Amino acid sequence: MLDELKLFETIAPDFLAVIQERYRILQSIYWMQPVGRRTLSESLDMTERMLRTETDLLKKLQLIDSSKSGMMLTTKGEDVYNKLGSMMDQLFGMHQIEKRLAHHFGIDRCLITSGNSDQQVKVISEFGHLLKEVLDSNLPSGENIIAVMGGITMAKVAKELSNLETDRRRNLFVPARGGIGEAVNVQANSVSAEMAIRTNGKYRSLYVPEQLSKTTYNSLLQEPSIVEVLNLISEANCVIHGIGRALHMAARRKMTEEEILMLKQKNAVAESFGYFFDESGKIVYKIPRIGLELKDLQHIPYVFAVAGGRTKAKAIHAYMQNAPKQTWLITDEAAANEILKGVTL
Repeated sequence: MLDELKLFETIAPDFLAVIQERYRILQSIYWMQPVGRRTLSESLDMTERMLRTETDLLKKLQLIDSSKSGMMLTTKGEDVYNKLGSMMDQLFGMHQIEKRLAHHFGIDRCLITSGNSDQQVKVISEFGHLLKEVLDSNLPSGENIIAVMGGITMAKVAKELSNLETDRRRNLFVPARGGIGEAVNVQANSVSAEMAIRTNGKYRSLYVPEQLSKTTYNSLLQEPSIVEVLNLISEANCVIHGIGRALHMAARRKMTEEEILMLKQKNAVAESFGYFFDESGKIVYKIPRIGLELKDLQHIPYVFAVAGGRTKAKAIHAYMQNAPKQTWLITDEAAANEILKGVTL
């Protein structure tokens, strides 16, 4: 079928362009519905006049409907959108972009969903669906220990997971780090518990702050319950983590003004696992912490990094230069295209 469509394109070059444009409109409405014309035109980078022409046609085709609150897909429109999805990805080369990005970073795989998670909230839901699929297909039989980082993206992704248990596979979720003083629902403890509940697994919590003085740290290591969880974290065979923007994460970690100034002076753009990176991927600062460290990832067979949005492109690029080869990156089209600008293979 794809070959036939490409054959049509050779004699009618605008044929597929029209299909792609209308699919993009349906897709954006699906992600943002109900959505007004002005907001939609800004998201698609189209003039309102051009968009009105297209949406009027889609209304006549009974694919979309509109009300005072905005445009939405009809039942027919959702059915058409869902059926077109995989075909459009193949036809317009999403898999090629995935291969290019994985090759660029020297990692095992990259999975890309359409859209820009900065603007379209449902894109993050797609991250969750992709993560569920790769966990289900990659986690081995037996007992798995899955260490999970916190963060806003991770908290949203967790809500999209579903059963991962089988007769031969059992999963235990643990936080990859202590809390960092942020909202409880996005801390690693909460995210790992949410993932466990959604997937029918089990979980253990780590009730300690991430940043501690050496004296406090040594005293806590005398607590059997804490030592037990730290040992489980060290035995993890799977890690799921996000990638943050450096200054945003510094603020979340309630770092001092002097530390933030230092990060600015060192041009830090990314943070993960308590490490801050500049654009070249060089580590410019490290926070003493309880939990997994960057070096620990080298020995963990399944590593999944989840981050997207054009605004995170620099952060993703910086961190991924330090990612172990076995990493799978789950991201979106906006971040991927921004990262690959000017990259030649």
